[in-house]
Amino acid sequence: MTCAIIDYGSGNLHSAEKSFQRMRREAGGPEIIVTADPEVVRKADRIVLPGVGAFADCQAGLMAAQGMVEVLRERVDAGTPFMGICVGMQLLATVGREFGETPGLDWIPGAVTALTPSDPALKVPHMGWNELHIDQPHAIFDGVQAGAHAYFVHSFHLTPDNMAHRLAHVDYGTEVTAAVGRDNIIGLQFHPEKSQRTGLDVIGNFLNWTP
Repeated sequence: MTCAIIDYGSGNLHSAEKSFQRMRREAGGPEIIVTADPEVVRKADRIVLPGVGAFADCQAGLMAAQGMVEVLRERVDAGTPFMGICVGMQLLATVGREFGETPGLDWIPGAVTALTPSDPALKVPHMGWNELHIDQPHAIFDGVQAGAHAYFVHSFHLTPDNMAHRLAHVDYGTEVTAAVGRDNIIGLQFHPEKSQRTGLDVIGNFLNWTP
């Protein structure tokens, strides 16, 4: 069994791989492979899509990886567990509205828009630790304690059309989506690889999750 972390030129791959490898040792699960090869992704039992930077740049990088989007759609449609992280989570939306409009994968219908905290003292980007509020019980949060904190770095956020797809949020002058999901798809706005025990527990849950 393998978990493929996709290398498409965007994402903190070293830190992500290190955290996934650690949780594989602690909690078991599939072999961790960082890959840019769609055929490796096609054979994977779990898929992780990281992302750092602007929505349009990440989408362009993903589209430029020949055959990757087609394989992702094929595997997700087949029920393969999938996790998007940070901009990798935002790409699950219908559209990103950062420097114009850029279509997303449309797996979690909704839009990615600029953070606009109601309190002018709150700076953008939203950077640092924030308390998770779980909206929908999900196996991905098994063992995560109430009031757990996660680490965020972002200026845009995904608002799902169907709030049943919002699994968790944080407060930052407004409610900001922290996690989304449906069926075999999970998206995390926070960085689990930077979120200490909370993030490691989420990674371990994903590696052993059966949707």
